[in-house]
Order: sequence, then structure tokens, then C-alpha cells
Amino acid sequence: MRFDIITIFPGFFDSPLDYGILKRARTAGLVDIATHDLRGFTHDRHRTVDDRPFGGGEGMVLKPEPIYDAVASLGISSKIERQQKKETVILLSAQGRPFTQTVARELAATERVVIICGRYEGVDERVNEMLCDREISIGDYVLSGGELAAAVIVDAVVRLLPGALGNPDSSRFESFGADDAAVDGESVDGVPRSTYGAGGLLDYPHYTRPAEFRGVAIPEALRGGDHEAIRRWRRRMALQKTLQNRPDLLDRIAISEEDREMLAELRPDSEYEA
Repeated sequence: MRFDIITIFPGFFDSPLDYGILKRARTAGLVDIATHDLRGFTHDRHRTVDDRPFGGGEGMVLKPEPIYDAVASLGISSKIERQQKKETVILLSAQGRPFTQTVARELAATERVVIICGRYEGVDERVNEMLCDREISIGDYVLSGGELAAAVIVDAVVRLLPGALGNPDSSRFESFGADDAAVDGESVDGVPRSTYGAGGLLDYPHYTRPAEFRGVAIPEALRGGDHEAIRRWRRRMALQKTLQNRPDLLDRIAISEEDREMLAELRPDSEYEA
């Protein structure tokens, strides 16, 4: 897989791309990530990439010409051909559609992603109309530029590539995981499974040694070897965490009979009746 990132601050990515999973994936040849300095595609001595907005208003807007030339230099396919060739061009902006784990999985199935980092007041809309397949935002807030957002997207996508994680199940059993049912059998390390796919929920709480820390002990359900009891506890905690922090997610998933019973206990006044 290849990422091409168009930015006025290519040096920003030197550090984020050189640690952890991203570094290992690059070293192993799973992903190629290249940054391209937008100022290198300007044609004036001041290397101008922005100008005042038509109609007046605050701030400056990134000009279309340098971005168009930058994308053209990458040899990316036309918009009509991109889906077939597993390529996509993304514009990062506060006006974009939300970046989610579902979008990350869609991007992980492509072979080439071009990311255009917005900056200043925004990007000339003709860039979006003429060049881009997606306009994406990583959250309901405004950043100084798209570089941080690009790093977030690259990290979220690369960790989904086969071979990127030490344990291939790590990307299955976590917050927003795709699996939504109990999985029988053993995990890759030979231990019987005692978990439940998140199925779009938040992940359950995790604990490690010591079993007691500053007078606070781990939950009793985790002390024994009853994997069914552990699984039920983890599912209940995932539902509780989601109910507390992201109740909106409960409206997007299929609620099982077991889930309804647990939700009824967690929130007796809710519509989830046992």
C-alpha cells in the first residue's frame, strides 16, 4: 500500500512516521509513505500557495494550481478509474465527513491513497470538485492544518494491514471492532477465547498485574479461569462503557437478547427490556 501526502510542512511527518507500528510496517515493506512539498509546485519566486478569498472574509485560501500540479505529478488515475484501480484522493477539512473505523477499513482495502492537507482558511473548492473522491474530517473541531489529521488517518489505516500488528486479532477485538459475535476456539497464543467482538461498541476495561494496586483490586470475574464468566463480564462492561461515553453507538448496532438483558440491568429506565 502507498500513501502520498501533499503538505506545506513535509518535515512534520519525520517523527510520527518513525515510531511504533508505522515504522515496523514501513521497514517490513507493508506500506510506502511519501510526503510532497506543495511549495515545490508553485511557479513564482515567492513560492506562493495561498491567496485572499473571493467575496472577502478572514484568512487565506490554498490556491488550486499548485495542488492540481502536485496531484498530477503522482500519476494517479482519473476519478472514473480510481475505484477499479483501488486508488483514492482525500481532502482533509473541517467540512468533511467524519473519519470512522469503517472508513479506515475501506481505505485499508485500497492500494494507493493521496491525502491533501488543508491549511489556513481552507482549500479552493475546485480542488475538491475536480480532484478528490472524499472530503474527510477527523472530528468536530478545527485544526491549524491537515497534517495532524493525515497522521491520524495513516496510523489508523496501516494498523489494519495484514502483518502490521504483532497479534492479528488485536484489530478485531477492540473499540469499534467489526466482529459482533462470540468467537469459539483458541486465540493465536493458544488461550481459550473469553471475549466478545465489539461489533461497533467501545472496548471493555483492561487490567494487568498486580492484581491489587493501592488498595484497588481487579474485578472478581477476572480472577478465575471461567472463560464464559469472563466473556460475559467483558461484554457487560463494553455495554456499560458505551452507555456512559457513547450512547449514540447503541443505535447503530444489532442488540442481542443477552445485550438487552444486560442493558436493562445497567439502565432500568431504558427502552432495552429484558
